Amino acid sequence: MTIFRRFRTFALSAIAGAAIALSGAVAARAADAKTTVTIAVTNDFSTWNPYGDSTAVIYGIWCEVYGCLGTYDFETGEYVGMLAKSWEVDKKDHNVWIFHLRHGLKRHVDGKELTADDVMHSINRIKSDKRSVQGFTVRPIKSVSAVDKYTVKIVTKKSTADLLVFLFDEVCITGKDLYDKYGEKADHDHPLGWGPYMLKDIVIGQRMVLEKNPNWPDIQKSNPDRIIYRRIKEDEARVTALLNGEIQIAQLVPAHLMKRVEDAPGVGIRTVPSIEDMFLGMNEKFKPWDNKLARQAVAYAINRELIMKTVLHGQASILHGPAGEGQYAYTPDIEPKYHYDPKKALELLQKAGLVGTHVDLNTTVDRYMYDRESVEAMVPMLDAVGFKVTLHTPEYATEFAMVKKGQVPFYYHGRGTMLDPSAALSQYFETGGSPRIRYSNPAFDKALLAARSEFDPPERKKLLQKAYSILQEDVPAFFLWRINVVYGVSNKVDYTPRPNHRIYGTDMTMK
Repeated sequence: MTIFRRFRTFALSAIAGAAIALSGAVAARAADAKTTVTIAVTNDFSTWNPYGDSTAVIYGIWCEVYGCLGTYDFETGEYVGMLAKSWEVDKKDHNVWIFHLRHGLKRHVDGKELTADDVMHSINRIKSDKRSVQGFTVRPIKSVSAVDKYTVKIVTKKSTADLLVFLFDEVCITGKDLYDKYGEKADHDHPLGWGPYMLKDIVIGQRMVLEKNPNWPDIQKSNPDRIIYRRIKEDEARVTALLNGEIQIAQLVPAHLMKRVEDAPGVGIRTVPSIEDMFLGMNEKFKPWDNKLARQAVAYAINRELIMKTVLHGQASILHGPAGEGQYAYTPDIEPKYHYDPKKALELLQKAGLVGTHVDLNTTVDRYMYDRESVEAMVPMLDAVGFKVTLHTPEYATEFAMVKKGQVPFYYHGRGTMLDPSAALSQYFETGGSPRIRYSNPAFDKALLAARSEFDPPERKKLLQKAYSILQEDVPAFFLWRINVVYGVSNKVDYTPRPNHRIYGTDMTMK
């Protein structure tokens, strides 16, 4: 795990009127709080169901409300417990994991103690809830059972050395008794958890409001009493709101606005390396993406260095495969590597008989840093090598819903939480995973399975690198770059963003 320790070296109005206004009731409650941190984020708030969305920020919010078994500490480079105090793998049977829960954790409002039954319920609900989009997080699990009140036994389908990647910072624990009594209404009417913050309000599409749980064992007086997450997707509006003091943290400050923040009084820039991979996904259900030559042509057609220098203002690092420096099992020796070669791209399309093929390319707008601008720069590059591209820019919520159903042929997206890319690779590329790309290759499945079954870190890394190379050759997705995590932060708050975009109130202290 020492490979991750390098993260410690990093880190340390008309438009504003268009931002979403708080209702009078919420504003009044915010005024009553001793300390409030308002955070502008780009993602939507689409549901009360904690398993009904799968974005990095939402995972973080639900982990703080309901509680997750554990999280990843970027300072120490280790997984640490949250609701679980410890865990181990059975030495004789690597399919068996034992998690020991913390004793005496009291639920918000009603004080019900956390038990193994709640963990069992949550994992099983993620599998069975028709509205759940987080099935990949528990996909390796064959069964879950209670050894006793505070001990959970998880049996995986096969040896899964990376099980914590699937569970920690991802799977939140909801109350079995509340769901048994109220069903789906429990999410809306009784959103009670064991985490360090309590859910007070959601306005779909606009905001979420949390209040500090004074009974959380590790809560600090200096942590903010209230956190308000506001959706402000426009870059200028987020920065303007920060400079005006309407918010204290602005997520994803674009490079061209960084100096404006740096020069302003009372605020500053916080930058850390990202573990979110940006890529072009090519769904093999649709032509011409069922042809490897077409996918390879895309990889040679894109001048990534030019886009990174101009559109991304140098605030990105190139990817050759799914892992970059600082990510698990990274090596500079992954082959093949794709460099800008439009002549080669045209030759591949000619060989495939696909010159002049029409393709539809989707991108989000203001969901990722410079998303539309980046893809607009790609369109003439793809046209120049023989594709005929039509660009589409749907709303993120609409577009992502279609991607998750496998209904988008060609799209620009990011995949976060790729500290260890293995869980993401399972989700996107393993046979039988999500339909987002519909890739299937027995050789890749075999390599990923072997890596998952290997508990010796050096050997596991070699096996993952083999899986990386297979993806590089087949190009079901063309990995482009990682964009630096850049946040604007008020000087009233001591806060450094996480590379995985989890925004935890427990990471913040008020000055």
